Amino acid sequence: MAQETIFAKIIAGEIPVEKVYESDSVLAFRDIAPQAKVHLLVIPKTTAYENVTELAAGDPALLADMVAVAKQLADEHGEGEYRLVFNNGASAGQTVFHVHAHVLIDDLKEQSLGG
Repeated sequence: MAQETIFAKIIAGEIPVEKVYESDSVLAFRDIAPQAKVHLLVIPKTTAYENVTELAAGDPALLADMVAVAKQLADEHGEGEYRLVFNNGASAGQTVFHVHAHVLIDDLKEQSLGG
């Protein structure tokens, strides 16, 4: 990763967040600008991957761990139903170039995106 990101500073403890999960490899915390009733971010503690494509190619087990954490958080903070979003690239809405997943939990039955 070429530049230090806000997530690297969060991992280093330089920026405080409301943590909801932490392991040796993954950190999850509440998004400061939530887009749903519950909006959590799940990030790996490594800064080696800018996006989900790089992570999938470089460390698929870590990607699987992130998805498992997302499911666990959905069970804890909702009823197990959730949206999991990875933005991949600037034109797709990625603004922080440290791979991260958005876990969005709200009234999914009322706001289905379909497909």
